[in-house]
Amino acid sequence: MTEPVIFGLPLRLAFLYFIVYSVMGWIMETIYCSVLERRLVPRGFLYGPLCPIYGVGVLMMICWFQPLMGNPVLFYLTATVCMSAWEYFVGWFLETTTHIKYWDYSMYRFNLKGRICLWVCLMWGVLSFIVLYFIHPLVAGELSKIPPLAIYVLDGFFLGVLVSDAGATIYQLAKTSRMLDKLQQAGDELRLQAHLGAAELSDRLAQAREGASDRLEDLLPEELDERGRALKARYDELMTRTEHLSRRFRESYSNMSASPRDKAAFESVKRRGEQIKARLAEAARSRGGKD
Repeated sequence: MTEPVIFGLPLRLAFLYFIVYSVMGWIMETIYCSVLERRLVPRGFLYGPLCPIYGVGVLMMICWFQPLMGNPVLFYLTATVCMSAWEYFVGWFLETTTHIKYWDYSMYRFNLKGRICLWVCLMWGVLSFIVLYFIHPLVAGELSKIPPLAIYVLDGFFLGVLVSDAGATIYQLAKTSRMLDKLQQAGDELRLQAHLGAAELSDRLAQAREGASDRLEDLLPEELDERGRALKARYDELMTRTEHLSRRFRESYSNMSASPRDKAAFESVKRRGEQIKARLAEAARSRGGKD
């Protein structure tokens, strides 16, 4: 029976490469972002230490770019274009399916919809060179020492872990997206109720429409009627649940943002998260002072 092949590699070996380079990509991103933000930032939207974008990316490097290694210039250009297109596709796919933008290069010049930018594209070419010329020969040499049966066992184990992790993550992402939708709707209802229930709010609402403020907390009067209090209670409950659900993703991707339809709700969630962190930090300082 012929062994299945993917990307020109035996499936059992390709999957093991995918796992190894997903872990290495997670380590690289975690170190880089942790140094940049001066705190531990475990990157990746999966629970485990895996960044699949790197696993698939390196498989592409191995199968598509290796024949070009004799021509460094052509190799670099091809790697830069292909890997940049891959990052753009992943960014677009995640934004389309989850309505959340996990990374944003909009602050850099020469970016394309914030999904890729020039300097990162150029670094993809450099990373491809380092991986294929230096790292992959060592990894391939070490993995070649593992007996085929052991590779099948490892593949089965990692496949089970990956499927479980991906299933749990997709469920949490879908739940977060639904909660953001509900939070946005609740916020709109609360704004409308506040507007209808307090005539003096009209001037402030007009200013908000002109860009002075679009924060719900800036629009609410101090006193709400019974319906307003019920809406506010529901809004606060949804806010708490959404903040808790999205916390892990926000910790991993400090620049993440929501789609336009949920932008206001997501910004409110981020502010709530910052308030919670500030309160926890203040409580820790208070305990430290007492000690």
